[in-house]
Amino acid sequence: MPRRPSLRHEFLLDPAIVHLNHGGFGAVPRPVFDEYRGWQEQLERHPSALLSHGFDQAMDRARESLADFVGCSPMDLALVPNTTSGLNAVARSLPLRAGDEILATNHEYEAMDILWEQVCRMAGARYRRHFLPVPVDDEDALVESLFTAVTPATRAIFVSHISSITAIRLPVEKICRRARAMGLMTIIDGAHAVGQIEVNLDDLGADIYTASCHKWMCAPRGTGFLYVRAEHQELIHPALTSHGCRPGSDFLERFRWQGTTDPCALLSLPAAIAFIQDPRWRAGQRRSRELAEHARESGCALFGLRPLTPSGSNWYAQMVAVPVPFCDAIRVRQALLRDHGVDVPVRIWEGIAVARVSLQAYNDADDVRRLITALATALPAA
Repeated sequence: MPRRPSLRHEFLLDPAIVHLNHGGFGAVPRPVFDEYRGWQEQLERHPSALLSHGFDQAMDRARESLADFVGCSPMDLALVPNTTSGLNAVARSLPLRAGDEILATNHEYEAMDILWEQVCRMAGARYRRHFLPVPVDDEDALVESLFTAVTPATRAIFVSHISSITAIRLPVEKICRRARAMGLMTIIDGAHAVGQIEVNLDDLGADIYTASCHKWMCAPRGTGFLYVRAEHQELIHPALTSHGCRPGSDFLERFRWQGTTDPCALLSLPAAIAFIQDPRWRAGQRRSRELAEHARESGCALFGLRPLTPSGSNWYAQMVAVPVPFCDAIRVRQALLRDHGVDVPVRIWEGIAVARVSLQAYNDADDVRRLITALATALPAA
């Protein structure tokens, strides 16, 4: 694959490391980082000017910019620190009763499995993880499989837009449409979708959607959002009770002030959105998708293993799970970084070992070549 110019110079990343874990914690571009530091300096010069006098207006500008980017009304979107915060608010707000069920898949983020299991256990309800086998090659069959697990006790369906573990893009539009026809609530974990693929929440049809902006939107850490359709907003309350939670407060008021925190990351969201809408960045994303396909094909060919899905944007974008031989995943990941300077997660999931490769506009074809060479060296000794 020919080498093409990357946007590595726009980031503060260590040039000695091949960074293939953008989906883990993101990376902040220099212009966005400068905006973030500017807000921090303004905050430190006169804390109450921002936190007491200008807070609502500044946060509203950030929220409105984000709502426009994700295709929804600003009245339906609250700012939260990350996806985990948003989902905690949702899970702890639902009026679950003994015998109720929350239906999910075995592709969900492990921390959210823990959350739902805890909340359901406390209510006497049940969290059901429906097994979706891989490899998978048919969207409609996947949706049909999920809905075979719906029972009269099912109160909501919880799925990831793009799975953190398998990097598979699930057909959430079809899932939401079918669930709505059945009167079931849909709760979508969009942590890996927003910024990696186009998301229009009003068109998507989810009842609740929450995501982090520090991953694929390249915003500072501590930025996320919670989208709730108007008919469900009275139900949802923040996990922290603060000034906005007085009786009669609306959805936005309840989430506006969560105690004294540093709002500078959230106030930098418009700068992050402007950066990733730049044509150069869009071109870099297209290159990243090509590199993801190249990494997937090269990794599967190296080990003679079948990919988890067919090729194509319906199934993945800039993040792919490359099957590798079964191994001590922690030791292999450490060896890849220590011996080869390649930072990529290696995991065991459902008895399958995968390297989850996240490519961004700062990566190039040399990075993929280093990954494949490192995998070929590290795995035989695993």
